[in-house]
Amino acid sequence: MKKSRYGFGHIFMLGLALSVTFGAAGAYAADEEITLDTVEVVGTAAEQVKQSLGSSIITKEDIEKNPPINDLSEIIRRQPGVNLTGNSASGSRGNNRQIDLRGMGPENTLILIDGRPVQSRNSVRYGWTEERDTRGDSNWIPAEMVERVEVLRGPAAARYGSGAMGGVVNIITKKADKEFSGSMTVMGNIQEDAQEGDSYRTNISVSGPVSDSVSFRIYGGMNYRDADAKSINEGEAVYGGAENVAGREGYRNRDLNALLSWDVNRQQSVELTGGYSRQGNIYAGDSMQNFGNTYTESLYGEETNVIRRKNIAATHTGDWNWGKTRLDVSYDRTVNTRLNEGLAGGLEGEITDTLTYDPGMAESQYDSFLTSVKADIPLNLFGFAQTLTVGAEYRDESLDDKGSLRNSPAMTWLNIDLEGYNIGKTDAEAYSVAFYVEDNIYLGGGLTLTPGVRIDEHEVFGTNVSPSLNAYYEINSNWAVKGGVARAYKAPNLYQSNPNYLLYSRGTGCYGGASSLGGGCYLQGNEDLDPETSINKEIGLAYDSDSFRASASYFHNDYDNKVFAGKTSVATINGNRDVYKWENAGEAVVQGVEGNIFVPVGKDIDFNTNVTYMIESELKRTGQPLSIVPEYTVNTFIDWRATEKLSLGVNATFYGKQETPSIEIRTEREIEKDEIDPYALVGISAQYKVFENLSMRAGINNIFDKQLHRKGNSASASSTADGAESANAYTYNEPGRSYWLSMTMDF
Repeated sequence: MKKSRYGFGHIFMLGLALSVTFGAAGAYAADEEITLDTVEVVGTAAEQVKQSLGSSIITKEDIEKNPPINDLSEIIRRQPGVNLTGNSASGSRGNNRQIDLRGMGPENTLILIDGRPVQSRNSVRYGWTEERDTRGDSNWIPAEMVERVEVLRGPAAARYGSGAMGGVVNIITKKADKEFSGSMTVMGNIQEDAQEGDSYRTNISVSGPVSDSVSFRIYGGMNYRDADAKSINEGEAVYGGAENVAGREGYRNRDLNALLSWDVNRQQSVELTGGYSRQGNIYAGDSMQNFGNTYTESLYGEETNVIRRKNIAATHTGDWNWGKTRLDVSYDRTVNTRLNEGLAGGLEGEITDTLTYDPGMAESQYDSFLTSVKADIPLNLFGFAQTLTVGAEYRDESLDDKGSLRNSPAMTWLNIDLEGYNIGKTDAEAYSVAFYVEDNIYLGGGLTLTPGVRIDEHEVFGTNVSPSLNAYYEINSNWAVKGGVARAYKAPNLYQSNPNYLLYSRGTGCYGGASSLGGGCYLQGNEDLDPETSINKEIGLAYDSDSFRASASYFHNDYDNKVFAGKTSVATINGNRDVYKWENAGEAVVQGVEGNIFVPVGKDIDFNTNVTYMIESELKRTGQPLSIVPEYTVNTFIDWRATEKLSLGVNATFYGKQETPSIEIRTEREIEKDEIDPYALVGISAQYKVFENLSMRAGINNIFDKQLHRKGNSASASSTADGAESANAYTYNEPGRSYWLSMTMDF
């Protein structure tokens, strides 16, 4: 175990000292009216990276024109460099599609809400081939409560620390109003195919003043979707003996959030926020290996998993004569309650029969505490206008999973004697400290440089230094060159690093198809892992005039130390059972190009198209893809403001071919390789303002009714023969034509 030289006391005292210093200086400035020399103000480093080619902004108007049916990921996926994929290239749990930025995988996408990390997915068990039974963290906020969404890719995202190697999605919620207002939205989506689940949602918000200096905002929401029919993929399964593979799960979601905003004076404000969300599934029969049985089929339509998230936060912001400060303290608790799943062999990830094993409901609790402080200070040093950003963070995360950190029923009779293994210990905890400095410097002649460095000190994984350099060169009033390079990293999660997290295979799931001694194998967590790292590079050209905008960029990520289930036995127990550990065994390269073009066609019609082309996404050790993403993705939008009250829109997405590994990830057996052919999804929408306070929206999704049916996982973990048939990229359901209608009333 790599122990930090710094403890909680060090960072707490530093953060306290910084906040006291900032506050004292600001208070003194407020009282004494100190006059500083005039400083030419340039944007902060955070503002500058949002101008990079790897940055996209989704406004509330964009969301209103093309609202997602359920999850914000449905509209985020239409940005450059963004796709939805399963958690790993194995295709297990393939219908749980999550945001994947530039082919780096969902685990390398960091979700923020109002600038604070949200990682409730960390409460969900991590499988042998990197699967999690989770839809990710993009659905905790109702779409109608979003002010904007910032999508940062590549070097622009590295400043956010662990977990942002692919990028960052920052969901910014609407603030409290100074005048009383409110709104209510109801929406329904009906699938034309009766086997696909319909969905409905309702959201309501109220905002207004409490006094001259205090205002509030409260919102609540309900969201429901039916599960796909059990027979939706009938006859599509290609391996494993299963007659069917599961379609999309349904869900029952509830959200409640309150915010209180206090303008202390002209220079200081305080925000307090708290929220509760509940996400429950409606079971469709899915399991990690797609092995259905009588018991799992009997659970169809039942709620087998509920995730509850509670969050509180306090933020103090200051706008002083010498700069701006922000002090943020937040606490998140996620409680993940689910029927117990098997941890061994073909039962891994499958809900086990209560009559046989009596597992009942298991509960996993993930807690995250974050304290951060930063200051943005305008300066004029050496004749150059600049804004210096300095900050520090302390984060503590803990996990207690009594359902997964246990012996599987298949292992209860075994005598497990492993180094570091404690059969009674179900919890893990780790803290980390970070310091960062960034400087946004205008050098003149149209050139802006933004150097930065972030130093993370992790309790288990030691020191990580992440330097970065972004540049912006304005050739003239229309043309600009933008680029950047940054080192990003991701610390192993609390399952990978925990020696008490133990998985078992009876043999066919072991490396090479069987344990070397013929008795099966174990996979154990490893405290001696190194963090995953990536060198992210980006360069491109942008053109912007009053009537036309276009850009093109090239990105290249060198991914190192990727964590995989080990292939080399580190011990033998119980006479003939090999033991593997998670290990740093992977290097990968990801590269591609992104482009965007915006053309106003007259004064009332806008045409906007973005393109992503993946040149390469490959694990060097095996030559296999890092994640299953299309070769290219083209998103096109046409918006027509037909009248003052009526707006019409067309959206289309074209997906290139999708290829999967030619070997089974876990055992490295060869499998039959195929691909999904290119396909397109087209939708139309209309928005009409009936009255001043009443708007109606309607549309048709997937107007040409292009459907995909899931065939299973991308590779068969159950077959022992090389060349075994697999589902390839057909690991998810693409729903067919649907009709949606929504109504929003403001009051």
